[in-house]
Amino acid sequence: MVGQKVRVFFYGSFINRAVLAEAGLKPDRVELARLWGFDIRIQPLANLVRSDRHCVYGIVCEATHAELTKLYSQSWVGAYLPEAVMVETTGARLLSALCYIAPEPEAPAAGPAPAADDYIDRITGPAREYGFPSWYIDRLESFRRRPIPDAD
Repeated sequence: MVGQKVRVFFYGSFINRAVLAEAGLKPDRVELARLWGFDIRIQPLANLVRSDRHCVYGIVCEATHAELTKLYSQSWVGAYLPEAVMVETTGARLLSALCYIAPEPEAPAAGPAPAADDYIDRITGPAREYGFPSWYIDRLESFRRRPIPDAD
């Protein structure tokens, strides 16, 4: 039971295999998926908020509970709690998975903290490689501190 793997949906910097590897998680198989009923926020880290108008793209893979504990206990990650969700793969299969979501804190008086550009890069690079839709990559890019100039 200790080494039993569970399915997990990643949507932020954990879609980046290099970021996962830094914590010792090297999934054998990764599958593109989307999660309906949520929207992504990156302020300064990625998190999900419930929304009946949006979906979030990410990856589904398998990990042990020990691997997930190690991943989410890194000092930079913050407090995320597992929630059971249903994701849809690119092959239109529905899969149950764990998804880690941070409880929404009260907004600070100065407003939410902006995301660091290198953090956005750790998400958008793999998002492009996985073939996430361009509108979704634009959504991720919208959280940058400074917009990227057009390559005209």
